[in-house]
Amino acid sequence: MAEIMKGNHAIAEAAVRAGVTFYAGYPITPSSEIMEYLSGRLPELGRVFIQAESEVAGITMVMGAAACGVRALTASSGPGISLKQEGISCISDEELSCVVINVARYGNGLGTLFSSQCDYLRETRGGGNGDYRCIVLCPESVQEAVDLMALAYELSEKYRIVSTLLTEGALGQMMEPCVLPEFIDPPKVSWGFDGKYSYKKVGIFDRNPYQEGIDLRKKHECIKENEQRFETIDVEDADYVFVAYGLPARSVKGAIKELQAEGHKVGLIRLITAWPFPEKAFSVVNSHVKGFISVEASATGQVVEDVALYSKKSGFGHVPAYCLLNIYGIPAIRDTKENFKKIIAGEIKEVF
Repeated sequence: MAEIMKGNHAIAEAAVRAGVTFYAGYPITPSSEIMEYLSGRLPELGRVFIQAESEVAGITMVMGAAACGVRALTASSGPGISLKQEGISCISDEELSCVVINVARYGNGLGTLFSSQCDYLRETRGGGNGDYRCIVLCPESVQEAVDLMALAYELSEKYRIVSTLLTEGALGQMMEPCVLPEFIDPPKVSWGFDGKYSYKKVGIFDRNPYQEGIDLRKKHECIKENEQRFETIDVEDADYVFVAYGLPARSVKGAIKELQAEGHKVGLIRLITAWPFPEKAFSVVNSHVKGFISVEASATGQVVEDVALYSKKSGFGHVPAYCLLNIYGIPAIRDTKENFKKIIAGEIKEVF
């Protein structure tokens, strides 16, 4: 039976049911309720919760737990996620598995508390130093965030990679009905420390960086081939295709419905994975499409870069890519409709 739950609480409970046995982090709005919830829930089940002295300490503790093969978790927002990047880079280098939740908020530096999608480029490009990527899952509802939590761990352990659940401040704070999953008994991984066997990775002083680079490239290619996730709506005969993720994508669905009722042929590609970017979605788009339109909660336009890149890679090199920006918060249906009409009238120019 569905329960009305706050997004952050539902995500935290889904993590518990997905088998998380270790959490370490530091509170920061608008993600703090995840940590607060787990501070009581994990000890109640005999699992480990640590409020670290900083974000850096928290991600380092997660790295230690991940090396033991347990399902480890941390969550933060904005500058807190930035502080974790060196640790995420190290976890990626050691090919460990864990999940990082980013309840994104807007702004540079310390930023603001407004809900936003301005962390898109950081999350899809690895974020820290080095040559790596994280799998990035982008829910559009509380229910989908709950559903993606177990998948985040499955993919993380399958590929020995960091999985990021990229949510938004508004999704973390909103309340919606959701059905919680049953408890999972996680499989024991074969590569973690267990007190008897050594960690299954070549020693840091014996490693071959060139071969590791080749193996990493193969792993990334495998993930891109097999783990793209997306939703499409009416793209097969659309003149214009919107591209969005998260809460803006929900708003775009409403705009599409109203635009179609007015006679416009429009569709939507909704990203469920931001990395790997779902380029396969473009294979079913109308070959005579007139334009792609990203709708995103950022000031500068970030998703549009991938829209332009992958539409060109899919054979739409001559088709313009437009960007509708909301800076922060959720774009209103009326704004998306008005801006769409400005695009077809030539009043908004393409970005690429």
